[in-house]
Amino acid sequence: MTYAAITSVASWLPERRLTNADLERMVDTSDEWIRTRTGISERRVADDADATSDLAARAGALALERAGVAPGDVDMLIVATSTPDMAFPSTACLAQAKMGLTCPAFDINAACTGFIYALELAASMIEANRLTTVLVIGAEVLTRLLDFTDRTTCVLFGDGAGAVVVQASDEAGVLSVHLGADGGGADLLTVPGGGSALPMTAELLSQGTQYIHMNGNEVYKFAVRAIPRVTKQALAESGLSLADVDWLVPHQANERITLTVGERLGISHDRVVNAIAMTGNTSTASIPLALDDLQRSGKLHAGDVLALVGFGAGLTYGAAIVRWTLKEA
Repeated sequence: MTYAAITSVASWLPERRLTNADLERMVDTSDEWIRTRTGISERRVADDADATSDLAARAGALALERAGVAPGDVDMLIVATSTPDMAFPSTACLAQAKMGLTCPAFDINAACTGFIYALELAASMIEANRLTTVLVIGAEVLTRLLDFTDRTTCVLFGDGAGAVVVQASDEAGVLSVHLGADGGGADLLTVPGGGSALPMTAELLSQGTQYIHMNGNEVYKFAVRAIPRVTKQALAESGLSLADVDWLVPHQANERITLTVGERLGISHDRVVNAIAMTGNTSTASIPLALDDLQRSGKLHAGDVLALVGFGAGLTYGAAIVRWTLKEA
């Protein structure tokens, strides 16, 4: 039987930092207010000359280098993003050219759960013996969707990219993935303007419809309810239990959410990867960014079981149970 396993992980963050002190000078907020409510101290902001495809290409190229995979050996590229360079062509095609790849390439938009959705696609195609090597990237330039007069959203989000190489293996790596969506909550987290429903006009621009709009309280309630449930479902499908989980690697939306989810699953705080402080919420990039952070810390060991969990606009949610097959960094 052919299995799918993650054979490398990498990340790329812009150099520019936007600190809480910077935000204090821009909007009615404070470092204490931000940290106590979100756990964020700073976030990264992409250079003016960079688009999402640039960040994706840098993270992807590093992941390929770490896996020892040549560009010509990549069978497929999947980019998960909520901030594409443009409506079309896809960010994946633009990043493909920048990395010198020749494989099929496409985007997937499941908001902050996009990386989990993309991982499921990659693993499924490998397990079906259709592909051997898939590059999966989560990349965002979210700061360009922020209204910096809205303190409820502008303090949360940052830019970045994370990538994994998924390859055919004799050893089971991606054990199970369980996905979900609840379109009934689609209005809780949106960028309403600029699509076919509300084509952009001067009036809509003046109303701020090009920016992120979020009902934070309702999104919080959804996350702490849905993520424990989908994690248990994915574990059951893999034949494992919560006692087998070595690391919970959640989407880095808010420190309160990640710690609450861990508590509801009975996973101690020291086993919940909490990497939001220096990056903010990077949506599709946050799980591979957190995974790369864990790998580079030296705490992640071959054989460890990870629960990668996410939730986001849609509302989407998902969990992937992964057995780590790489040796320590």
